Amino acid sequence: MIILIALFVASYAASILYIYRFRGTERYSHFGEYIRKGWPIFAPFNCLLYTQTKSEARKPLMSAELLAELKILQDNWQVIREEAIAIRESQQFDKARNPDSVAYYDIGFRTFFKRGWSKFYLSWYGYTHDSAKRLCPKTIELVSQLKCVNGAMFSILPPGGELTRHLDPFACSFRYHLGLDTPNCESCFIDIDNNKQSWRDGEAFMFDETYIHYAQNNSDCDRLILMCDVERPMGFVGRFFNRVYKLAMRLMIVPNTEEDRRGVGSRIFSNLNAFFAASKKLKQTNRPLYKVVKFVFNSVLAALIIGLFYLPFYLFS
Repeated sequence: MIILIALFVASYAASILYIYRFRGTERYSHFGEYIRKGWPIFAPFNCLLYTQTKSEARKPLMSAELLAELKILQDNWQVIREEAIAIRESQQFDKARNPDSVAYYDIGFRTFFKRGWSKFYLSWYGYTHDSAKRLCPKTIELVSQLKCVNGAMFSILPPGGELTRHLDPFACSFRYHLGLDTPNCESCFIDIDNNKQSWRDGEAFMFDETYIHYAQNNSDCDRLILMCDVERPMGFVGRFFNRVYKLAMRLMIVPNTEEDRRGVGSRIFSNLNAFFAASKKLKQTNRPLYKVVKFVFNSVLAALIIGLFYLPFYLFS
């Protein structure tokens, strides 16, 4: 038992060291930033998937041609664009940023709203949103043909909007971007591990969202895209382990409207809204106590997440 615990601790320490010090070219400003934004709790799981990733996909930014089946989306980008623009004109993006909306409590993207970004889900890890079927039937028909697509959404970044430096916690997928109605200029871009890429209408690219990245729209036009989580090209061991990750992602389904399903994790997050609101007030009035509460909350959350990930292996071992 002691040996297993030692191996567990060693694997965590080695994974954290690799991601913090050696992965990619963009570095964290300090270890505290990594702890806050780097999701170290998932480091060993992600490192396992990195080792299983095929050699041609081991880089921050990639051509969409790496997954040839995605070409159907690019071939039909104007059809998809019409439905995305209709979503924008019906103010679905604005509604998602409203705290009174069921779409607001999104544990994966919640911090982006304050800087202008918004989204409209089409599907998420095994579930297709009923609202998307109703409002975007042509896009849903196209996306549903692709087994390599784990999740999809329309995403908007308005003029002056930005996404600050961050990375995504789970390495189960790559991120696919297809330009629909974009500024078509260099002043609207995303930077992935010091690789800058701007969006163009009808053009697509993929990137590994577990590298540090940020985005800015310094133009005077909206950046409207189709954003998909697509399969990370891996060997058998990686694909097998990825099933556990995908189960965790399925818990995070966020509705667009009342007609959509809400995942268990997303439901818990929305119910914690009162706690988060109180913690923000505490941060302003009693910062030392706020740090204690934050540490306890994050520790409990980390323990629960680790337990959920190891539970399947415990049950079937």
